[in-house]
Amino acid sequence: MSTPHNQAQKGEIAKTVLMPGDPLRAKFLAEHYLEDVHQFNAVRNMFGYTGFYHGKKVSIMGSGMGQPSIGIYSHELFTQYDVEAIIRIGSCGSLQKDVHLRDIIIVQGSCTDSNFAHQFELPGTYSAISSYDLLEKAVEQAKLKGASYHVGNVIASDIFYHADQDSGKKWASMGCLGVEMESYALFATAAYLGKKALTLLTVSDSLVTQEETTAQEREQTFTTMMEIALEIA
Repeated sequence: MSTPHNQAQKGEIAKTVLMPGDPLRAKFLAEHYLEDVHQFNAVRNMFGYTGFYHGKKVSIMGSGMGQPSIGIYSHELFTQYDVEAIIRIGSCGSLQKDVHLRDIIIVQGSCTDSNFAHQFELPGTYSAISSYDLLEKAVEQAKLKGASYHVGNVIASDIFYHADQDSGKKWASMGCLGVEMESYALFATAAYLGKKALTLLTVSDSLVTQEETTAQEREQTFTTMMEIALEIA
């Protein structure tokens, strides 16, 4: 059984999937952390792998950029492959002066400027939140590793190059820690389908100080976040 976006057969994907946006980050993580690795997907170069981490079966698959993309992949994983939990491991821009480059944000909730939730025909605004048991385990692991981390809200935006140059400042004034492009759709999809989801983000650049990391650093050096995700997978 395959889908238009995933060539995996039933049983090839673990119950928990780690999902970076970049498929090359999925490849790096699988090659460096998993044993007995099997690649289950290459459709559209959205690489997916299954292997074992400390004896536990774990899958890793890219999601692409943006909420429509992660909406497709997460929905198929949850509904077609019996996945129970997805942990997004991504990068973000910091919106706060005390959230520094390479700090980790454990995402408690996600705001959005997207219309993603319109499909659910809700009579109001939906607050998309992570699964608390996964969040609690992530905090425990972050403490054990001595990581510099923050827990709170982010803004999942549909727009990367904003015409409104003050957009980030407005979200920051409401306490949002960072900006990324996927978490709202992931959390909403998981909630609708009765599944679990969490997002871990490493700060790749700061909208406050204008500091930034390189594309290669984002692919290969955000290892603390990856290790936290693997430990709770």
